[in-house]
Order: sequence, then C-alpha cells, then structure tokens
Amino acid sequence: MTRLLSGDLPRSRVLTVILVAMLLALACAPFLFPGARALNMAAKICIFVVLVASYDLLLGYTGIVSFAHTMFFGIGGYGVAIAMSRLEPGWGALALGTLGALLVSMLLAFLIGLFSLRVRAIFFAMITLAVATAFATLVSQLSEWTGGEDGISFKVPEVFTPGFSLGDAEWLGVPLNGKLFSYYFVFASALVLFLLLLRVVNSPFGRVLQAIRENDFRAEAIGYRTVVYRTVSTVLSAGFATLAGVLMALWLRYNGPDTSLSFEIMVDILLIVVIGGMGTLYGALIGTTLFLVAQTYLQDVMKLASDATAAIPLLSGLLHPDRWLLWLGLLFILSVYYFPQGIVGRLRGDRAEHEVAS
Repeated sequence: MTRLLSGDLPRSRVLTVILVAMLLALACAPFLFPGARALNMAAKICIFVVLVASYDLLLGYTGIVSFAHTMFFGIGGYGVAIAMSRLEPGWGALALGTLGALLVSMLLAFLIGLFSLRVRAIFFAMITLAVATAFATLVSQLSEWTGGEDGISFKVPEVFTPGFSLGDAEWLGVPLNGKLFSYYFVFASALVLFLLLLRVVNSPFGRVLQAIRENDFRAEAIGYRTVVYRTVSTVLSAGFATLAGVLMALWLRYNGPDTSLSFEIMVDILLIVVIGGMGTLYGALIGTTLFLVAQTYLQDVMKLASDATAAIPLLSGLLHPDRWLLWLGLLFILSVYYFPQGIVGRLRGDRAEHEVAS
C-alpha cells in the first residue's frame, strides 16, 4: 500500500478514513447512487481530481501561479473531439486525438515556461492569462474545426455509447451498458493518473520542486537550475491537465468553450486547491468532492430551507435557490478562515499536535 501511494501516506487517521470512504464511494458510485445526475457528478469528481491535482503540482509544489491551466484542459477536449468527429470514431482516433493534444499542450507549456518563468511571479501569471485569453479567442474563430461557441458533439467507441449493452445482463440491479463502462473507464484512468502524480511529487524531482517553492535563490545557489525544473513542472502539469480534458470530452461526448475553456473553471480550480490544501494532492480529492457536491446539491437544500421558512419572508428570501452562489462564497470564506492550510493541512496538523502532546 505504501509503495502504491509512493510513500506519501495520509498521516492522519481521520484523513485516512475520509479518503478511503471517498474512494469506495467513487468506485461503487453506479450502485450506491442511482440516477444520471449522481453518476455525472461522480464522473466529474474523478476528472476534476486529476485536473486540480495537476494544478497543485504547479501552485502547491512549485509555487507557480498560472491562469492558463484550463487552456491545456481544453486542448485535451478539443484534440479528442476533432479527431473523433473527422475520423472513424474508434480507439485509433481516440489515441491519435489524445497524442496530438498532448504534443500541442506540452509544446505550448514548454514555450511558456522557457520564455516566461524568468520573470517575477505576478508577471508570469499575467502572461499565462493573456495566452489563455488569446487561445480562447482563437478557438471561437476557428469554427470550422472547433465548432466555435457551439462546440463539437462527436461519437465515441461503441462500448461507451448509452445504447451498448451486454444483452439483459445486470449486476446488483445495474445494467451492464455503455454508460457503466464509460464511467469505469473514467474512474480507472483518473485513479492511475492520480497515483502517477503522487509518484512525481514524492520523487527526488518533486523534492527539488518543493525546495524551489520554499526558497528559489537557495535552490539556485546549491546548484539546481530552477528555470529548468519549473519548466519541466509546467510541462508535466499541462500533460496531466490535457488528459483530464480528454476524459471530460469522452464522458460528455461533447467539447465546447463552456465545458473546458471557461475562466469560471479556472476560478473553481483555485478555490478547490485552497479548500483541500495546497501542496497536498489528497486535498484535490477532498476539495473537489466537497465543492462539486455543494455546487450540485446546494440549490436543492436551499429550496427545502426556503420552503420551510416561508412564514419568515426575509429569511426565506435569503435562502432562495437563486442565491446559492452567495452561500457558496460564504462557505468558502468560512473554510479558509477555519482551515487556513486547507482541510488536509488542518487534519495533518491536528495529528502532529496530538503526537507532540502524547
């Protein structure tokens, strides 16, 4: 188990229980949470865990603030969408689209890193924002290839189509159809990618990245070429974000600006990293789960609360489902106030304090 987690154990009993419970819930989601809405949320959690963890590699482990992460996410989605819509929608087209998207993303990340990481952090962030904005504009203008603002709908390999099934076969009351196979492809891929990211951050390379984050001048002084390490970190992060985009496009069988290039997604990623805990990949799992569950079901809970307090007009108005973003923002502020190091950081800190006291 230790080897599978690259030696990076949760180091907290509470955290361990939470992580195991979340993993089991995602592994059994089609059987535990029936319904298209719940399954869609579970698939999005798997995909966003990879996306957020790949951004944490930049922000939490290397100390790089980038606003171009959704660009790489979008490149993965568009690479698959273009390949599958213009070629025979099979495994060959999927592999070609994924490989092409990875090459484009990693080349762009290399160029951005090579020419921009020598500048101060705030200027690098602005450069990445400008590049991401220019890319989004380019995508909307190349409508013949990208579908413009409408995006691209495409066919997927037959085994992932909703109409595919193994006859009348069922398992625990759930039909063995294309939707189930599609979900488990996303789940298994996300699990493998997350374990690979754990391996990266717990390798000697990952230790150097953390040294650069803590004090880049000292790391440079002892012989590490910080620009090279930062550039490699940017390229690796872009590659994992691209693969997350591939999974998202496959799950939705569609890719467009709103699903992969929206700046709102970039803001969500930042919020999730802070909520879960920067520099702790496990925070990506906890933060993503909490955020997406709140985003999906908060309006339903608020509607029930609004109806229950209908006799108190002011309170009922405050709890109206249309104001869910206000309450989501308040929940975020409270989480940052009470968990300044993120949820994982707080849980690990409590364990460390307990060990010192005993």
